[in-house]
This record gives sequence, C-alpha cells and structure tokens, in this order.
Amino acid sequence: MPETKRTARGVLGGFLGLIGLAAVAGLLVTAAVTPAIALTSNAATSAINLFDKLPSYLDIDELMVPTTLYYKDPGSGEYVVDTQFYDQNRSPVGFDEIAPVMIDALLSSEDPRYYDHGGIDIVGTARALLSNVQGGGETQGGSSISQQYVKNVLVQKCEWDAETIYKTNADGETVLDDEGNPVVAVSLDEAKRDCWMEATTASGSDGYKRKVQEMRYAIALEQRYSKNDILLGYLNIANFGGTNYGIDAAAKYYFGVSAANLNLTQAATLAGMVQNPNSFRIDRPEGSFYRASTDSFTNTQEDGYADTTTRRNYVLDRMLVYGKITQEQYDEAKAEPVTPNITAPKSGCINSVAPYYCQYVKAVLSNDPVFGETWQDRQDNLRQGGMQVYMALDLNLQQTATATMQQYTPAELRLIGGTKGGDFGAAATSVEADTGRVLAIAQNTQFSETIEGNKAYSSLVYAGEKDTGGSIGFPSGSTFKLFTLLDWLEKDRSLNEVLNGRARNFDRFTNTCTGDWVRQARDKMVPNSGGAGGFVGTPLQFTTTSMNSGFFAMAEELDLCDVQKVATKLGVEKGDGSGPVDMNTQFSILGSNNVSLIAMAGAYATVANKGILCTPHAIDRITDAQGNDLPMPENTCEQELDPAVAATAAYALRSVMTGGTGTAGNPGGPVPVIGKTGTHNKTETWLIESSTKVTTSVWVGNADGGDGDVFINSGNGTNVAYMRFYIARDIQARANELYGGEGFPAPDRNLTRVVYADLPNVVGMTVSQATQTLSDAGFGVTVGPEVDSTEGKGIVAQQSPGAGKVAGGTTVTINPSNGNGVAIPDGLVGMSAGDARNALMSAGFGNVDLRCQEQEDGTGTVTAVSPGSGTVTNRNARVKVTYTDEDCPGGSGP
Repeated sequence: MPETKRTARGVLGGFLGLIGLAAVAGLLVTAAVTPAIALTSNAATSAINLFDKLPSYLDIDELMVPTTLYYKDPGSGEYVVDTQFYDQNRSPVGFDEIAPVMIDALLSSEDPRYYDHGGIDIVGTARALLSNVQGGGETQGGSSISQQYVKNVLVQKCEWDAETIYKTNADGETVLDDEGNPVVAVSLDEAKRDCWMEATTASGSDGYKRKVQEMRYAIALEQRYSKNDILLGYLNIANFGGTNYGIDAAAKYYFGVSAANLNLTQAATLAGMVQNPNSFRIDRPEGSFYRASTDSFTNTQEDGYADTTTRRNYVLDRMLVYGKITQEQYDEAKAEPVTPNITAPKSGCINSVAPYYCQYVKAVLSNDPVFGETWQDRQDNLRQGGMQVYMALDLNLQQTATATMQQYTPAELRLIGGTKGGDFGAAATSVEADTGRVLAIAQNTQFSETIEGNKAYSSLVYAGEKDTGGSIGFPSGSTFKLFTLLDWLEKDRSLNEVLNGRARNFDRFTNTCTGDWVRQARDKMVPNSGGAGGFVGTPLQFTTTSMNSGFFAMAEELDLCDVQKVATKLGVEKGDGSGPVDMNTQFSILGSNNVSLIAMAGAYATVANKGILCTPHAIDRITDAQGNDLPMPENTCEQELDPAVAATAAYALRSVMTGGTGTAGNPGGPVPVIGKTGTHNKTETWLIESSTKVTTSVWVGNADGGDGDVFINSGNGTNVAYMRFYIARDIQARANELYGGEGFPAPDRNLTRVVYADLPNVVGMTVSQATQTLSDAGFGVTVGPEVDSTEGKGIVAQQSPGAGKVAGGTTVTINPSNGNGVAIPDGLVGMSAGDARNALMSAGFGNVDLRCQEQEDGTGTVTAVSPGSGTVTNRNARVKVTYTDEDCPGGSGP
C-alpha cells in the first residue's frame, strides 16, 4: 500500500513547485503571446502575477453514477440489481477496495514521484512544456495525477452543465419549426463535445493557459485534500474506454473482477489504458487503433491486442524500474497474453427481468417533474444522478404474467376484418389493491428500442399512458360501465330498481359539464351485443349480462358529467394525458375513450378495497447514491367511495364472475373475485377482475388503432376475443395463490332495496296498447289466454296484478277478451221462474237450467241464480235458476 502521509520533502516540493513553476509557466505563457519580450524580467514578473491571480478553488461535483433499478428476490427477500441507466458506467469504491498492485501500476507509469511533489511534477511538466514550445503544436504530457484529476473534474463539470442551445431571433425569442418545436442551435451531444475539447485538447496559447490553470488548481487541490483522497478521486473518475469510468467498473467490464481482485497483468493493462483510453481498448476484437498509412486497424484480437500489450509492457517495465515488482514477476507477466473477459453491465430495459415494467419505471423517472424541472434535467438525473430505485415488481407474479402471455398470444399477428384490419396486441397488469403497488406488466411483443419494421418488437408499454410508456391507452368497452354503476349508487339508487332496458333509441342524455347529448335523425340505434333485444330489468341484471340498453336506461336518469367525475376521482383519464374522459356521446357510456390498463385496474381495485383508492405506482423507494431518501411521485391512499357504495358495486360485479359474462375468466378456488368484461366495436376486448388483494387488468385487440375483428381471428390456437379470459384467469389464480383474499362485504340494504312503482290499469286497452303502456312504465308483460268478457274480442279484459303499487319490474299478465262474455242480469231473484228464464234468454244465454224445490208455502218464485247477478260468463255457459213451489212438476229437481 502506498504511503499516506505528506513528508517534509513533499511539502518543500510543493512550495518549490508553486514558486518555480509559476515562473516557468509565466514565461511560457508570455512566450506564446509575445515571444519578443518573453525573456525580459518584466514579462516574467507579469507572468508570475498572472499565475497567482488565476482561480485556485475548484468545486468537485458528485461523480456521474448510474441509476440502478432493483427488484426484490422472492427467495431471499433481498433487493437485487435489475438493470442500470448511465452515461458513464461507474461503481465508486474506497481506497481499501482497490488492489495495491493497481495503485503501484498507475503511479509507476503515470506519476512515480506522486507522493513527493506538491501537486505538480516540476521535472516532467517543465520538460513537456519546453517540448511544446519547441514543437509549436498541442500541449502534451507532463501531467501529474493531481493535474489529471483536475482535468477529469473539469470535463465532468462541463458535461454536468452542458445543455441544448436553441436558436433565437433578434428579439431573443426561441425560433420554432413548422411543427412548433424549438429549433436546436447546438445539441446536447455537441455541447458536451465542445466543452470536452476545450478542457482537453485546446492548442496554442489557449492550450498553455488551460495547462497553467490546471496546474494552479492542482496545487490548490493538494492544499485541501490528502494524497490518498486525490488518488482515489482520480481512480474513480478516470475514463477507461467507451462509457467505462472508474477503476472498479473498468475491472468488472474488461476482466469480470472487482478492483480489489485485479492481478498484476490486469492492473498493468488498465493502468496503460488511461493514457489513451479509446485506443488501447480490448473490447473491440476488430481493432481500436487506425493506421492511416495502411488504411487498417491494429490492436485486434488476431494480433493479440499488440498496441495494448506494448503499452501494458511499458507499465510493467516502469514497475520493475521502481521496484514494485520482481524480475520474475515481470518476466511472467510480460509473457502472458492480454486476455479480456468482457462482462458488460446490465444496462437498459432490454436487460431487465421485466422489460416492459422497467420501461414503465424509466418513463416515470423521465417524465415526472419530481425528478427534475425539465426533461433534460430528468434525463441527467436518470443517467448521471446515481439514483437507487426500488421497484414494486413481484417477480413471481411477473413470471406468471409473462409465461401466460406467451402461451396464449402470438408476438405478431395481422388481424383481418373491418375496413382495414389491424396489428394484434395484448397486455396485462396487476395492482395490489390495498397499496396501489403495480406488481406485474406483460404484453405479447418482444421488447426492443432499436428494431423497426417488425411488429413482433416494440418499446411501447401498452398497459401505461403516453407519459408512462408511450401508449395512449385503448377504448375500454363495457369495463367503463363501472362508473355509471357507481354514479347510480352514489345517487342513492338501488341495484334492484327496475328500468326499461329494452333496445331502443334514446333521445337525450344530460351533461351539465359540456351540454346535453341529443340524438340526431341520422343516429342509428346503438345495439346490444349479438343484437339482443334487451329486457326490463334491474342494474344488477344489466351488470351481470353487460346489457348496453340497460346502462343507457340508467344513464338516461343520471348526469354524464357526474359519471365523468367518478372516473376522474378514481384516477381514470384519457390515456394521452389531455385530461378527463369525454362524456359527450352515447358511446362514451360504453367506454369509447382511450384509457390505460393500469388506471382501470386502480379504479376496480378501489371497489375491491372498500372504496379506498391507492394510487397505482411501480416504485417503492428511491435513494441517492449515498442511500438518502429522495422525493417520489405522490402516492396516496384516500377514501374516494363510500364503503356502502363500494360494497354494493362489488356485489354486482361478483355476479359478473359467477354466472355472468366474466365467468370464463374466474380462476375458481377459495378466493372470491369480482370483475367486468368489455368489448369495443369488435376491435378491443377487456377483462378486469379482482380479489380483495390484487386486481388484474387484461386487454386484447388492435394495437395500432385498426379495426380488425377480434371475433373472427385466432392465434396460438385461441380465438382472439377469448384470450382475455384465459390470460386474466391464470394471472389472477397466481395472484390469489400469492396474496390470498377475503370475502367481499355484504351490499348495503338501502342500495339493494326493492323499489315500488305505480302499475297502470290497462283493462279496456288493446293488447298492443296495454303492452306498450306497461313496458314504458318499466314492467314486464305476459299475454295470457282469452277470457270471457263483455269487452270486444281482443280487448284486455283483466290484468294481474291489478293497478296500484307493486314492486318495480313486476311481470304483469294481461288477458284479452274472447268476445263471448255476457253478464247475468240483475233482479232475477223474486221473479217467477218463467220470467227469469226469459230475462236470461233475452240477455243472450241459451242454456238456462230451471230447478224446482218443493216447499209448503212455495209460490213459484226464484230464490237463487248461479252464476250470480252481474257475473260475466260465456253465453253458452249453463245458468242454474232455483225456484220454490208447493208442487214441483215431477217432484223436486230440474
């Protein structure tokens, strides 16, 4: 280990360096500017004064460090590295984490008098400066480790501060192109390249000035920091070719070992690289040295990396000269070929265990203002700021989601049907209901940010939104009916209230936000799935069967503005980030807005979580490189729905998964689930289902906005329209296994109450009139058999139940008249039997049965008639007339 204490000789060397080099540097700078007076004492004095007046304090910024993403290993419970984002691949280490042989190699070749001088190697610098004056070219050589550290700090500072410069007009206003984007004058890459050139390769008088300023900083630096601190700083900041910075990252990249485990030949190779990092690279088998004379590359794998080997051997030679290694070690190391073991760090989402999840997180870091005021600020923080990002990813569930997606969906499929067809796409995401943690994101494509023209590859995150993955979402179809259902319940309307849910034209929907929707003559009736006619029923039934006309009937009695507000408060807005969903058409009730899978999962999770919305988020925690917590996007859990409303909605959604349209997606088992299906114009299909713990949202359809018919296409042996059921079922089954789930709370009694309605009297109407009247009032109608009635044939003679207060939606039986009904006349009792018979025959009855009962005081008068007076019966029915007499003909009886 090199010595760590400053000696008296070192202090004296620093003092002499400050005085002597000031004079030399002053003379050389003066010579570069005014050669004719370079040797006068006045010029020398001026140069010394100029040197003393140069800035001596150098701010050393934090190192550019990769941002690292972590996920929790399901086996150990420990966080492990997923991938990184960086401009500079660097892993800073402490002094005791660097092999001593590495330090010996570096100092022997770059600055053998490092622990003896005061920041500047006077002999080496003077020799180099004099050589530059004689040659008249660029400044060269002679830099101490301290000077090299200064140069690297200045370069990094320059890169930290570099920014894109936009063109401005004479008034100082930014110039915009035809699409309204600012016109770039100097790109960020150009700005970084310019400042790098300024800090490293300026020639002539500017080069001398830079060199002198560099020396001034180096001298001051050693007055503030120890030798070991400066040496460590240099080893952590220096470039070792490409994007590899710092000794530890270089050791891992080139040789697959840490800086602490470097051996002699490896250390000598890396020490040799710092002189010209991008020329002595050993990760380019095709060569890194270009020879103009032969128009070819050297330093190739075939020539044994000859140039790097020569440079390495020079380092070994210096180590031998300065006694850092023995002759035997030297001979053995020199005979060993340069043998790289290139071990590239995991970088970018392409190397993530969950690429689309990673891309979602990356988009959050790139676009959320909490990570920087401007997009460039956020990019700098992402690629240079050293953030440690701990993702909410559940690897177990993610692996199931990925495998399930691969099983049921093809990576590429052109959907036929419609007017133009479309490109197939599918996505799934799962959210923890009581925390909002996004547990998994999967889709059918392979991840790539570089492959173009192949629909099997994409970098878009279908489950996200424009700012969280580049997608703008998809029409959610009937899964959006949730918000009409919730608004209905929030208005204290019952699930068991009966409405006319028959397929029909709806003329108006109230919208106090943007104005009512009014049907135009050209508007066609919006059908139900499969052309079903609909029915008179309840919101519970409409939800179970996903009846469009039923939800129109509900929305007709609500305000679409309020439906929009329910969606907004549950976190669902347009996927392009332009604001709340539009509720200005009849189709909007059925989910015509493009929304994201994650947002919709969050809304359903709110219902499952007793009305508490926990903001969906994919990041659990972020720290800086030192482990200090950093601000994060706001993630809250707030009571957005009344628990009674949430419980009642869950009760309705439970029926969807147990006998309703979502039954095929129910994973079964002991964990109950709620859910809702959705289809949009045969182009998109959804299924969202949830336990009390985890919500899974699945979409399958046209990824490119096309109109391919999902019902007539198949892939991987499965009809496209039914893939959603199998994907959601398998992912939710795994979620139930991992997280469990309880029973949902019972629905609110008031919100499931039976609602009574006024039943109109339809007796006397025609059958069609009666049917229409009852249907319009929300009642079902059954036409029973004809009955005897005085009404004309076909006129409703009776209804059951009769007019009055009955339970809403009751089915009413109506019986039309057969036209043969005759009423028994009044006043027959007391008449003579003959008069009664004549009266009945006159009324239309042809079958009169006279019955005599002998009675001592009988007078031949009628005592009873059956059916009784006023009764309506068929004209051919037998009417029994009983009378008394003292002597009945033939005895008592007929």
